[in-house]
Amino acid sequence: MGKQPADHGFDVIVIGAGAAGMMCAATAGRRKRRVLLIDHAARLAEKIRISGGGRCNFTNRHVGAGNYLSRNPHFVRSALSRYTAGDFIGLVERHGIRYHERDWGQLFCDDSAQQIIDMLRAECEDGGVRWAMPATVRRIEHHGEAAPEPFVVDTDRGSFAARSLVIATGGLSIPKIGATPFGYKVAEQFGVPVVPPRPALVPLTLPPETLARLAPLAGASFDVTAACGGGSFREAALITHRGLSGPAILQVSSYWQAQGYDRQDGASDDGGNGWAPVTLDLLPGIDAQAWLLEHAHDRGLLANLLAERLPRRFAHAWCELHGWQRPLNRFRHAELRAVAAELSAWTLMPSGTQGYAKAEVTLGGVDTRALSSKTMEARDRPGLFFVGEVMDVTGHLGGYNFQWAWSSGHAAGMAA
Repeated sequence: MGKQPADHGFDVIVIGAGAAGMMCAATAGRRKRRVLLIDHAARLAEKIRISGGGRCNFTNRHVGAGNYLSRNPHFVRSALSRYTAGDFIGLVERHGIRYHERDWGQLFCDDSAQQIIDMLRAECEDGGVRWAMPATVRRIEHHGEAAPEPFVVDTDRGSFAARSLVIATGGLSIPKIGATPFGYKVAEQFGVPVVPPRPALVPLTLPPETLARLAPLAGASFDVTAACGGGSFREAALITHRGLSGPAILQVSSYWQAQGYDRQDGASDDGGNGWAPVTLDLLPGIDAQAWLLEHAHDRGLLANLLAERLPRRFAHAWCELHGWQRPLNRFRHAELRAVAAELSAWTLMPSGTQGYAKAEVTLGGVDTRALSSKTMEARDRPGLFFVGEVMDVTGHLGGYNFQWAWSSGHAAGMAA
């Protein structure tokens, strides 16, 4: 059977119908661009659907460039300033979606993440976007910049041609819902560099010898300030049978991974070979040394005093771990200072991460130094755009990655 002729009825083809892809398609469609949205999945926007415990933490009131990691840290400023959290909140409100605010400015749907999916689909429909879903992309061809529609996308549902091609296929996190390296392969096909990807916002693992020592602490959750590699976050931490988890740990995991960020050897998925320790302040906001010295003459156990500010089981197990199972008045002042130092900076050396299966996002991706910060277009390949998680832009936990999807998708949709 001969090669099928391409459908030439499009200005823009967007591959990937997730958060960034639908935002881009809808934006371009409202500009009267003829848009085709292609996705390989049978179910639309699974990552949105499962996010935020099913309620989608769709943005954050306090979005800024400092909430993102990238080798090109200023790249995000333009798009974030031109499509803000306030802009997306306005869209949510226009669609009558009720929402609420949680700690640190995080915004969630009152009812269901499905409302965000339905809203984006409605926006696409209003823009006249056409769909090819599910559709498997078999190859992408480029017929030269002089061609009226240089990009041809061949799928199992036909061949389609357009002037602009937008890659919105995401990163490698959560492979069970369809994550693939497709976007990176397209970048490589067109000579756009890729920063080696790694799992981010992910639980950290600890070496066996450390896990054996921490076994009595497994299951304990407590408020900490976790720090690593320039990132510091006060939230909950959890000790697990494999290592460390909880929001504070997910946050610093991106910085732990980024310790090897400038290496070009493509580190493995499951860790950074101990690039940096993670420190936990177990008594955030408290002068631990002054507090302990204030109680230096108490006859009670150190663990009982710590249990006033830490979970009781954790306080006793932590003191046993360090060999500090005696009354406070049997500690010398120098020893109490050492205890305080450990409470303020308990240092653990991760051995790796729990990988993409447990990661919320991907660190690394299409190198933003090869893209326009205003349009998301590849500098050396006119008409080729990248948006969302496929790029080397990784947000903090708390709605920042969705806001990057909205902002980058809007930027490309206004230009493609």
